[in-house]
Amino acid sequence: MIRVQLDGPIDVDGFRRAAKRLMAGGVAPDDVAWVTGDDGDALWTDEALDSAAAVESEPLTGAAPSTFTVPAAFLSLCRTALLHAEPQRFTLLYRMLVRLKTESGYWRDTLDPDRRRAERLEREVRHEIHKTHAFVRFVPIEDVDGERLVAWFEPTHHTLEAAAPFFARRFANLRWTILSPRCSVSWDGTALQIGPGGRREDAPPQDAGAELWLTYYRSIFNPARLKVAMMEREMPRRYWANLPEAVLIAPLVAQAGDRVQTMLAEGPTAPRRIREIERPRPASTATPASSIAQVEGSGAGDGTADSA
Repeated sequence: MIRVQLDGPIDVDGFRRAAKRLMAGGVAPDDVAWVTGDDGDALWTDEALDSAAAVESEPLTGAAPSTFTVPAAFLSLCRTALLHAEPQRFTLLYRMLVRLKTESGYWRDTLDPDRRRAERLEREVRHEIHKTHAFVRFVPIEDVDGERLVAWFEPTHHTLEAAAPFFARRFANLRWTILSPRCSVSWDGTALQIGPGGRREDAPPQDAGAELWLTYYRSIFNPARLKVAMMEREMPRRYWANLPEAVLIAPLVAQAGDRVQTMLAEGPTAPRRIREIERPRPASTATPASSIAQVEGSGAGDGTADSA
């Protein structure tokens, strides 16, 4: 068993370097233990890791890196799928890499189980990034440099760094920090900075602006269009703990039936009469009367006739 120590759970560049050396040494995928330091490493026993340490250096440093061309789509798949929390993701992608080199036409088999599994990891990572964009809630605080927005978020996968550029673009002129159990991401108005993880208690409590948001959320809730199953698909329950509006979901759902019956009993309301607003008239460009006379005079002189 060969032990490969990566620099954290999203060390994609380290994975690529190690994979090249492993392939040059002819190391089979099942003979490699990928260690990242996250919780998934607990699946590897201490005995296996200790026994691997003695032979680790020979295949990794004694062989020249192997060079061959892989499809660009595979590299994109690796960059995204390796952000998943699946403990065996490195083993899966290394096995696919070996097969790309040893099996002719492998990448054309879109139904291959390994490829389908990796693409599922990729979809779930992209989905998690999308949900991060949607469900992060910032709270303003004051520090020595002025106002800073702070949020607490608990992603399922290792996606916070990948999601951070979206917030840097959206809030480019503000300073903000997103805390999570694994790491934190901060923006100082110029560059993104990755820091250590934190705890929920490190995030500030909701401020007065949260109540304004809850008032808005209540006002736009339409009980007649309530679809609980669809709502839970779009906003899974695991995100509710960090969403201030989630405290309103249960009472709004419970009241929805009665509110719909009340609306039906009241009947239709008379439509409001909205006064049409006149469009502003353009600046006058009318031809002076003297000019009109000159035009008419010239028309008569060249034989033209006015229509009746």
